[in-house]
Amino acid sequence: MENKRKVCVVVNSRANYGRIKTVLSAIKARDDLDLQIIVGASALLHRFGEVHKIIKSDGFKTDALLYSIVEGENPTTMAKSTGLAIIELSTLFENLRPDIVITVADRFETMATAVAASYMNIALAHTQGGEVTGSIDESVRHAVTKLSHLHFAATERAADYLLRMGEDPAMVHCTGCPSIDIVANIDLSMPNDLFTRYKGVGPELNPHKPYIVVLQHPVTTEYGRGFLQIQETLKAVSSIHMQTVWLWPNVDAGSDEISKGLRMFREKQFPDYVHFYRNFTPEDYARLTKNAACLVGNSSSGLREGSFLGVPVVNIGTRQAGRERGGNVIQVDYDNRMIEKAIRKQLDHGPYEKCTLFGDGKAGVRIAEILSEAEISIQKRLFYGDKR
Repeated sequence: MENKRKVCVVVNSRANYGRIKTVLSAIKARDDLDLQIIVGASALLHRFGEVHKIIKSDGFKTDALLYSIVEGENPTTMAKSTGLAIIELSTLFENLRPDIVITVADRFETMATAVAASYMNIALAHTQGGEVTGSIDESVRHAVTKLSHLHFAATERAADYLLRMGEDPAMVHCTGCPSIDIVANIDLSMPNDLFTRYKGVGPELNPHKPYIVVLQHPVTTEYGRGFLQIQETLKAVSSIHMQTVWLWPNVDAGSDEISKGLRMFREKQFPDYVHFYRNFTPEDYARLTKNAACLVGNSSSGLREGSFLGVPVVNIGTRQAGRERGGNVIQVDYDNRMIEKAIRKQLDHGPYEKCTLFGDGKAGVRIAEILSEAEISIQKRLFYGDKR
């Protein structure tokens, strides 16, 4: 088909990919859309799981690579990485000339995508806007909303908040979260080789025995406290002494503090029940989560996919403060006794009922259809019911 609408998706992290993969598939399947993919930031780095290799193995063609991460994992390098990404993305967008750019959620790299696209008069679509959380993500998410032309909200409340922020009702669509598409549409049974396939570091785990999953990221607005915060989680997990799958934190400012705490624990305690991993494919992470006795930490996956799967979750600290959640979540502070007590309570409780708060598993197809049909004006303005 001639005159296909070119849709460029920027994938910057393992979480980004899991939350946009089904949209990529849905765009690729349409005859009236031309999919472009830019892979950058931590998605290119070995220590964060080399997501770009997973993208390739999933059958997607990468149109450009974006190297933008400045080492250090502190507020200064985070700001510099954002600035570098703006510079590089401007060149890539100039070369690819997309009609629409999609940016995902609320990470700092998302800000770079939004700034570059909007200043270049390229229509910007944003997923997961309108949500409420803690950390710098809250500010980034709403700033990106004001730069975006087309919005794909994950929940009804998020869509309502976008309207309250003055976004055009015609451009706000409650599609559900694309990450739910994966957990809703695959076989979630536990593969016998899941723990060995991804190697990692630590003792061999038995996939047929109970295990917990821990994923705790830094909180940028609490920079300098990450080392002490992860110590509390480590103490709690040590007291539980159950098989543990521990995923490495993301690249946000403060990541080095948490990584240091994990390395010290591993090298001094030699735990015989904890195995550390860099990454899993979105599908295998869904299987890992579904079959876990409890998910611990501060990843939004516990609130999103976890609620749909009914997995018991212990959410720690402020990173997800204010985010919608199902009844599967117990909220605790950075205190090892509170964390341990909550984990034990969740282990006793077992699985929860499925919750469709974040979607029904059809978000990707909905988003692709809207991308094909939407009439978008580059000129934005506040919209509070006044005539245009």
